[in-house]
Amino acid sequence: MTIHLVASLMTPGHFRAAWRLPHNDPGDHLSIDYFQGLARVADEVGLDAIFLGDAPALSPDIASHPANGIDPLVLLGNLAAITERVGVLITSSTTYNSPYNLARRFQALDIVTRGRAAVNLVTTFAGGASANFGYPENPDKETRYRRAYEFVQVVQGLWDGWEPGAIVADKEAGRYADTDRIHPIEHRGEFFSVRGPLPTPAGPQGRPVVCQAGGSEGGLRLGAELADVIFTVAQTQDKAVAFRDDIRARAVAAGRRADDVKVSLGVIVLVGTDEDDTRARFEELYATVPEDEIARTTLALLGLGERDLDSPISLADLPEVPVGEAGSAGFQVSTRGMLKEGPLTPRELVRRTAGVAGGGHRLLAGTPEQIADDLARWHAAGAADGFTIMYADTSVDFERFARLVVPLLVERGLFVPGEVGSTLRERLGLPLPARTRGEERLVG
Repeated sequence: MTIHLVASLMTPGHFRAAWRLPHNDPGDHLSIDYFQGLARVADEVGLDAIFLGDAPALSPDIASHPANGIDPLVLLGNLAAITERVGVLITSSTTYNSPYNLARRFQALDIVTRGRAAVNLVTTFAGGASANFGYPENPDKETRYRRAYEFVQVVQGLWDGWEPGAIVADKEAGRYADTDRIHPIEHRGEFFSVRGPLPTPAGPQGRPVVCQAGGSEGGLRLGAELADVIFTVAQTQDKAVAFRDDIRARAVAAGRRADDVKVSLGVIVLVGTDEDDTRARFEELYATVPEDEIARTTLALLGLGERDLDSPISLADLPEVPVGEAGSAGFQVSTRGMLKEGPLTPRELVRRTAGVAGGGHRLLAGTPEQIADDLARWHAAGAADGFTIMYADTSVDFERFARLVVPLLVERGLFVPGEVGSTLRERLGLPLPARTRGEERLVG
């Protein structure tokens, strides 16, 4: 079985202060030329998709580093127009969006990209987001996930509204569409009242690919029952394997096949030309990071008070119940997985996660051969169906991974570059929706 590869476009990289390095332009995150260059490389080597995270609010860390810049739907729509085979995966909030508008936009994107569209549907807990939409505060986590579950049901129901063959286009009879094959969903739920249908039929994939990244119970239920791809975080192989096994079992319990849901494991890569270059770049990037500040924030996220930053923390030191209603469940699981293998100091935790408090993604630093070997081992162990590749310094590591690591994976038969004309759903090994197969319509 081959792996899939999704490339994050986060700029300047997952070392958020990498913009300070001499070779980086601090304005790259607002440069269409810069992003087009990345997209062309991804397309050339046949990566499955390019991806951009997003939140509908100004980052609270804007004083120290660039944050989300251009709206990802606009940006990746442009990048899709200059590429031929790479998929475009765009993060959108279920907390602060309308299901009808989102369903229409992504169906349009799927049509104009000839089947290369995907949406990463997330709930929003970013500070400041609620005030941008006229609310006093963000909903609590449980409410956000109830809304998200219903949101995805409505979106998928809207995408299923046109049966195959609904467009008759009988010129002689003057009959364009068979309205008996176009169905409103007439949805009435806890959060939404939506009649439908959409004004256009489905795109080449039947539905755009739906991705989801929540690690809480609500997120796991949504992902296993409704999503096509689940993004996850893990610092240890056994945690990654256990997560994938759990998701596949949940999918089967929900009446799906285990392979109907793919797990994409996030990995931050730092690609050195050799071991000396790897070490030098590692230290160069960490020199941009306020390690002590991030270490203290990490302690707070773990529910621990002030302590010496060089004193080891063991799993027994952590509260029994993870801290932070609004925070990342994936971070808690990932960090606890690391500490289960042995104590680490707060500073060591920072150095295992690319200097991001609450991030939790594994940092993989090495030569191209070492990185290819590592990804191959984790995939063979059943840790993931593929990887979301995140870059320590995107201006350097994006192209190095594409030019130096991807060919090694191709040579080993582990990665098959996407072909022009193939849909993203096909490349990920996902089934067509039941409606597209001519089966009964799926409506929540």
